[in-house]
Amino acid sequence: MNARLNVEPNLPDPDAFYELLIDSHQDLDEAQSNMLNAQLVLLLSNHIGELAVLREALAIARATVQGE
Repeated sequence: MNARLNVEPNLPDPDAFYELLIDSHQDLDEAQSNMLNAQLVLLLSNHIGELAVLREALAIARATVQGE
């Protein structure tokens, strides 16, 4: 399969997702919040299941963080 990362808006209600994401971190300390993020990444990576798509997502995320 030659899957590509979908970078077009794809959430029907992005504000609701953002609220859900923020709420999931409520009452967690920094270490717990980081662990939640790591577990979420691993769960969603498993759901995606395509190494090429994950590689593309990681490259885009890293470039964004580095200001490229």
